[in-house]
Amino acid sequence: MKLLYYDCFAGISGDMNIGALLDAGVDSSFLKGELKKIKVSGYELKIYPDKRKGISGTRAEVVLKDRTEQPRRNIMSIKDILIKSSLGDNIIKNSLRVFDNIASAEAKVHGTTVDKVHFHEIGAIDSIVDIVGSVICLDYLKPDKIMSSSVELGGGFIKSSHGVLPVPAPATAELLSGALIKKNSAPFEMTTPTGAAILKTFVDSFTDIPEFRIIKTGYGIGERDTEIPNVLRVFIGETGESQNDYNFCTETILETNLDDMNPESSSYLMEKLFNAGASDVFFTPIIMKKSRPAYRISVLCSVYNEEYVKDILFNETSTFGIRKSEIKKIALSRDYKKTLTRFGKVTVKTAYYRDKPLKAKLEFEEVQKIAIENNISYMEAEREIKKELGI
Repeated sequence: MKLLYYDCFAGISGDMNIGALLDAGVDSSFLKGELKKIKVSGYELKIYPDKRKGISGTRAEVVLKDRTEQPRRNIMSIKDILIKSSLGDNIIKNSLRVFDNIASAEAKVHGTTVDKVHFHEIGAIDSIVDIVGSVICLDYLKPDKIMSSSVELGGGFIKSSHGVLPVPAPATAELLSGALIKKNSAPFEMTTPTGAAILKTFVDSFTDIPEFRIIKTGYGIGERDTEIPNVLRVFIGETGESQNDYNFCTETILETNLDDMNPESSSYLMEKLFNAGASDVFFTPIIMKKSRPAYRISVLCSVYNEEYVKDILFNETSTFGIRKSEIKKIALSRDYKKTLTRFGKVTVKTAYYRDKPLKAKLEFEEVQKIAIENNISYMEAEREIKKELGI
């Protein structure tokens, strides 16, 4: 299994991350070409060799033509920029995951809602380039698993659009919830909100004692020249785990409780949510206040489809509010193949574990169609197809 390991002994920022990933093998021309697909201008991405305390690496510096003309963007305006770009769907989806994590953290620490958060530093062009550029680099390397060491935060205070804040900044601390951290006496910020959001979005686990075989090492050079080498080190390595063991991903669960809607609408609602891109939809019977029978709607979706799901829940149900939680999902690798049977072609979904087929199933709608066309029961159709295919 291909592993990417972040060694954050001097913290992490967006530009350090891009520099480290470029130093580890990402093609700089490819990165610049992909960034041109975003409809933002007024910047130049400078990539050059640099060193700190004798450690050579790559510096990725976003230089703005005019820092005074930086609009205050909210999450919807950033989503609009990304969706209107010609970037690949996976890049857009993962970039939105990073921005959504930042927006959620900012909303929590400032006591507001995600849609009312206005990004200041994060909404600037250089931060957009840092975040999207990091996602492009990770997609280029395509690690099967991402891990990180404990994260150095720094110390002291920083000046921000909100005033003087302690290090780590409140949003950074919120983003690193669940991570291993350390804090030395350096009187400055060593991990930025952008760096923390990248770790929050993509790191599967934190450990200071990883086990893997090193294939390549990359160093991203930071802006400061400090007593501690201001660099981010990444390792590309291999573990003994099979590449096809499982996939990690982060998804969102949106839930609401309803006790004042006709249950007959549930089928219509479920179909609409699936059509909006939900990964799963389920209803749970519950008892609410005053002993009212009710049900909970739970929708599993990617960050990319979250807004569409919210729109449906608010517009198509009687709810006044939605609960949101983020989950880590571990899914078996799988493939879908059209296979010819005596009934015609059917799709077989096969899941793999440790490089071997573990289980297989047929698509319900296809089996149902075969049963109807051949005037046999669903169970008989499924049994005959499985027998013919040996699954």
